[in-house]
Amino acid sequence: MARNPCYLVGLDLGDNKTCALICQLGQAGKLEVAGFGEAESKGWRKGVVVNLDSAALAIKKAVEAAEDAAGVPVDAAYIGVGGPHLKGMSSRGQVALGPHGREVTGEDVKRACQAAQSITLLPDRKLIYAERQEYLLDSQDGIRNPVGMSGARLEVNLHLITGSTTAHDNVVRAANRAGIEVLDTIFEALAAAEACLAPDERELGVALVDVGAGSSELIVYREGSVRASAVIPVGGEYFTNDIAVGLRTPIPEAEKMKIAWGAHDLLQTPETAVEVPSVGGRPARAVTYAMLNDIIEPRASEWVELVGAELERSGYANQLGAGLVLCGGGAKLGGLAARAEETLGLPVRIGKPLGLEKMGEVLPDPAYAALVGLVLHGNRLRLFRESHEQGLARKLKNIFGGGRNSL
Repeated sequence: MARNPCYLVGLDLGDNKTCALICQLGQAGKLEVAGFGEAESKGWRKGVVVNLDSAALAIKKAVEAAEDAAGVPVDAAYIGVGGPHLKGMSSRGQVALGPHGREVTGEDVKRACQAAQSITLLPDRKLIYAERQEYLLDSQDGIRNPVGMSGARLEVNLHLITGSTTAHDNVVRAANRAGIEVLDTIFEALAAAEACLAPDERELGVALVDVGAGSSELIVYREGSVRASAVIPVGGEYFTNDIAVGLRTPIPEAEKMKIAWGAHDLLQTPETAVEVPSVGGRPARAVTYAMLNDIIEPRASEWVELVGAELERSGYANQLGAGLVLCGGGAKLGGLAARAEETLGLPVRIGKPLGLEKMGEVLPDPAYAALVGLVLHGNRLRLFRESHEQGLARKLKNIFGGGRNSL
């Protein structure tokens, strides 16, 4: 099947659900939602494939649902990756421009980036993604695009995401088995940031946490660039499981109670009683907000402390003028944002994805931040490639002339 260049596809492969989003290039180059599909995830645990056939089947179902809605077939996608096996690190590469200096070219930038990516990794680790932070020209820092400037030494700082080779390759295999070519794998928090963060937040300093089911992915921006990233091995399912065990109620009901926690319009006082189903055919029982609070409060406090520890470790905890943004399905846990704001002393908001036309009522939801961001990020990569190709074409035209038989 030939790839359709008019469509971009994102695949968010979570522990609980697998989502596919098809977008088309509309007028003025804006992306429009063409189709959305969702399926229950099978074969995943904490961002890692544990059953290849089940994972591939979930991908296939989600993609087919999106294809039916869009009315077009797709065979290639940008895929988000997450999980505790991912690690973030910074690296610097440099190239000499001659003893007397000269003008920096695009090829110089490419060589500097390749040097920064030439790091030694353990045999079971691989480089997943690289994001540029800043350039330095003869030790002058803060440069965002050095092409055309003059100097004798060009340096570049990159933020690198590395991960388990096995875990990453099995994600790709699952997609391939479902008939999908993987155009690129992108750190889920990076994708979510694409959809939820404003440019001024990135400049001022902001941290985003994508709270998934099995883990929470964190990314820190400052002066417009990625400065740090981390994965916290605690996600929304920990809250759900604690509630299910503590209240002896089924998982779906525990999920509802989790979201209701902290929503004062639903549970006004600690003594307010709510009837919840029991497991194994036992009769329903009444539980109070105080009982629910006793279960969730310790886990919420632990989660916020883990986020705070990662922010301290990044070195940017005191440089987040725009505060903290929570997204992902776990961000809808009632009261979590307020708890984070109180404990961390930062302004906290819930991030809802933006940036696409015709998103409808479903997609502007924290749970779909990474999914929307995957398409936006893929479009940014597409525009970058097109710009590079056009620049190369102009260079060839200048070299060989513009006649009908020229290249």
